[in-house]
Amino acid sequence: MRAPAQAPESVLDDLAGMRGVFGRDAARRTVALLERLQRARFRDAAGLIRFHDLVLYLRAFPQSPPVLRLADEILFTIHERVAKVDEDPFDDTEVSGIAGTTISTNFSFPAAKSLILRHGRAISIDWENYEHSDRLGAVLSQLVPESREDFAISAHPDARRWFAKLSGGLKTLVTKVEPRVYDLLELPLRWNLGTSAAARSRTRIPKREIFYHKGPFLRRKDISLEAGFREPRLRVTRLTARASRKVLDLILDTSAVRYRELYGFTNPDATHVQHADLGRGVDFYFFGVPRDRQLIRAYHAGMYFKNGVPIGYVELLTRDGVMEVGFNLYYAFRESETAWLYARLLKIFHERLGAKSFWIDPYQIGHENQEAIDSGAYWFYRKLGFESVSPKLRILSASEEGKLTQPGYRTSPATLRRLAEAGLLYRV
Repeated sequence: MRAPAQAPESVLDDLAGMRGVFGRDAARRTVALLERLQRARFRDAAGLIRFHDLVLYLRAFPQSPPVLRLADEILFTIHERVAKVDEDPFDDTEVSGIAGTTISTNFSFPAAKSLILRHGRAISIDWENYEHSDRLGAVLSQLVPESREDFAISAHPDARRWFAKLSGGLKTLVTKVEPRVYDLLELPLRWNLGTSAAARSRTRIPKREIFYHKGPFLRRKDISLEAGFREPRLRVTRLTARASRKVLDLILDTSAVRYRELYGFTNPDATHVQHADLGRGVDFYFFGVPRDRQLIRAYHAGMYFKNGVPIGYVELLTRDGVMEVGFNLYYAFRESETAWLYARLLKIFHERLGAKSFWIDPYQIGHENQEAIDSGAYWFYRKLGFESVSPKLRILSASEEGKLTQPGYRTSPATLRRLAEAGLLYRV
């Protein structure tokens, strides 16, 4: 039997070129490339990670049913390929969460408790990376009485050995220990994702109808925030308690496998989870926090899904009608109708959360944020109608806008940093 062919970089380049390209010919070409790569062998993690993320993108933005089917086939067997390469590169925060890999970090008590109670068998203490195992002494002395003497008089008590005698292990720990005590333990948890539905290769919400694009993506110049606000209100429904719990667990998992913890995802108001179908295959779930978890400004968070695949999240802080918007697309899905999605989200925030103005923090546009400088984030917001709150920077921006009409002109990083010295505002 012939051995699988190596996966040449050029084939991955060809597959990358199919992102955002639609039509029958594009669909057939994508299927052919996926079938070729499905038979290929990857010798290193870098190539496999790139392959995974390209396929995940195509699962969220498929050209046809065969592309979607192939993408899922590949993603639901990716763990078999992961087992054949070096696992270390998969731990990077930008690529973590692939099926067949592990993550290791210390979650806050609410997140740790939720994860342990739902994924307990796959989660353990990462003893090799635990620098404060001595802190377990006081806790284990209470939970495992026979360990008291060892922790009281021994110079180097074996916390790992005594923990192994704790009936129920981590589940007992998170149900018996006070939250503040657990957080002081700084306990690193090792989560073996294996074939878990929490792995980003496999995370999906049910989606009855898949949206297949018939033509090119909507571009930023096609989007008008003002016109969108004048359109009929978007329909929003409130989830049942059972549906809310499922969605909130999935959202927490989605964030956790990417080494992220959001305040709202860890402390959600499970009684007021709302859903909006934004169109074009995008579902948005959003919610606040319980009254006893409220901040100075009203807090909301949410996650959006494209054809069932989580592609990003938002954090929102509102006071006197002014909403600060933290908008985040997972890196694998950037440059794909981002302006349209952003406009739809702002419409929801205006209609359902009472936002009258939208504020963008300087960090989002490049203040001490090199990624935002590299991506030209300032112009994303400016071309949607946001303006600097600084009169001086508005003058600089107008000057730059005039220069951008010149062929080949690009705003320098230094100028972008100046433009990011003050926030941006949009008034509805």
